[in-house]
Amino acid sequence: MTLSYGDEGPEVEDLQWRLRAAWVYFGPVDGRYGNKVREAVREFQRWRSIQGDPLGVYGPSTRAALEGEQSGN
Repeated sequence: MTLSYGDEGPEVEDLQWRLRAAWVYFGPVDGRYGNKVREAVREFQRWRSIQGDPLGVYGPSTRAALEGEQSGN
C-alpha cells in the first residue's frame, strides 16, 4: 500500500511509529500524513538514497527499506 500526503488511518499511524524509530520523525502519532510526515519520509529517502518512490511518498521501495532496517536486514 502506498501512502502519501493527505492520507489518514492506522497505516499512517504505523508509519509514524516506524519513522520515529528511525529518528526522522518527531511529530505527533495521530494517523495523519501531513507536512511533518512527508518531510520525514523525504529525509529517510534521501538518507537511504531511495529512488523507487517519489520524494515524500511512502511506496514499495521506501517501505522495504524502512521495514528492512527495523527488522535488522
